[in-house]
Amino acid sequence: MSSHSKSPVAKRRRRSPPGFEKESLPILAAALDRLIKGFRQLPSNRAAYDFQAIQRVLLEVAERLQDNYPYFHPLYAGQMLKPPHPVARLAYALAMWINPNNHALDGGRASSIMEKEAVAQLARMFGWATHLGHLCSGGTMANLEALWVAGQLKPHQKILASDQAHYTHQRISHVLGLQFQSVPSDCKGRLDVKALKKLLKKRDIGTVVATIGTTSTGSVDPLPELLDLRAQYGFRLHADAAYGGYFGLAGKLGAETQLTYDRLREVDSIVIDPHKHGLQPYGCGCVLFPDPAVGRFYKHDSPYTYFTSTDLHLGEISLECSRPGAAAVALWATQRLLPLSRGGRFAEMLSQSRGAALALYEKLCADKRFLPAFAPELDIVTWIPRAARVSQASQLSRRLFHHAARHHLHLALATLPTRFFDVKASGMKCDRPSVTCLRSVLMKPEHRDWIDRIWQILDQAARTLRIKG
Repeated sequence: MSSHSKSPVAKRRRRSPPGFEKESLPILAAALDRLIKGFRQLPSNRAAYDFQAIQRVLLEVAERLQDNYPYFHPLYAGQMLKPPHPVARLAYALAMWINPNNHALDGGRASSIMEKEAVAQLARMFGWATHLGHLCSGGTMANLEALWVAGQLKPHQKILASDQAHYTHQRISHVLGLQFQSVPSDCKGRLDVKALKKLLKKRDIGTVVATIGTTSTGSVDPLPELLDLRAQYGFRLHADAAYGGYFGLAGKLGAETQLTYDRLREVDSIVIDPHKHGLQPYGCGCVLFPDPAVGRFYKHDSPYTYFTSTDLHLGEISLECSRPGAAAVALWATQRLLPLSRGGRFAEMLSQSRGAALALYEKLCADKRFLPAFAPELDIVTWIPRAARVSQASQLSRRLFHHAARHHLHLALATLPTRFFDVKASGMKCDRPSVTCLRSVLMKPEHRDWIDRIWQILDQAARTLRIKG
């Protein structure tokens, strides 16, 4: 009998509907059987569960969950929602039979080691052989820790970030009692270096946040220029790469964008969210420092949790206490299957997402009914329908959004500065400083194969709404 015929997957002949694969479930059962073998020496302690009642509740849950957009499907291209890889789902579920807590080694021995290994792989992706870092609930908590360390090193000094940076930086600064100031962005959604220079002359800036992939347009701040300014003014440089951090593995980035990724290893801290492009379930973020010495700021004593080992407990280098070990197991398994290497399958997925964005952008540029913003640096595309006035374009964006949704194409709406669009050249009257635009996040690899279908729905919606070029 061939090894293929022995596979649990091979026994399943009937495929599941798109987006709801069930072929992997026998793999989970087989893995659970192997996990059980490691605990067979324990005395029997069979818990009594009412499985009929559990089934009734779970079927009710399935009914309730139908009230969702189809986030898993390629026709969902709105917000940053990407289904986890099957190996991540399975590994997470498998770990839940133990439910490890990665705060202390007592609560998650194996999963803590797996977290350290997975985080080290992320650090190596950025070019760091030594580092301090850990997983957390997401980008917000990861950025909080990075700015907290920055505040310890640069007390009573301001945090600066672009007006297109994530809103969390301003909120976090207020929570930490640090002053925050927004820096204008340029016409491509990147931090305006000239505006930053003026602010730096006041010599009260402690930390500058470089956004490596804004959540509105996917713009990448000009890191080489920021590094030059750091050498001159001595501020800390934090990279919020929650969204775009993985794209350094992808090929064929724009020249300026590539320069940023080439020098990302030179920053003082990095945040990345594996639950965005890393194929992980929510929530899984990561904060990284190239200097392990910043661990001194985390130092604390917890005699009843750290007593069994002199090895480093992850709770000793994080602000969060209890953290799901299952998240670490899922990330470790995913990176085991899909290594973080240039030219590998994972990198190819990123290239496919970017290719989808470029393909949609080219179609928009070639159609006089639409006015796209600047070319996408990563995999986010923004555009507006052409109209006599910017205010009318905003109204048409909303109508097109709803019309497309009725045909199962789910986009997003975003309010962006009008300067992001060449309104003057299009002949539109600029009667508003901002415009409501359509935004598409093409973060699924299969989006590349669905661009024609997406365009067909957009074209039909534009015809129905009588949008003219």
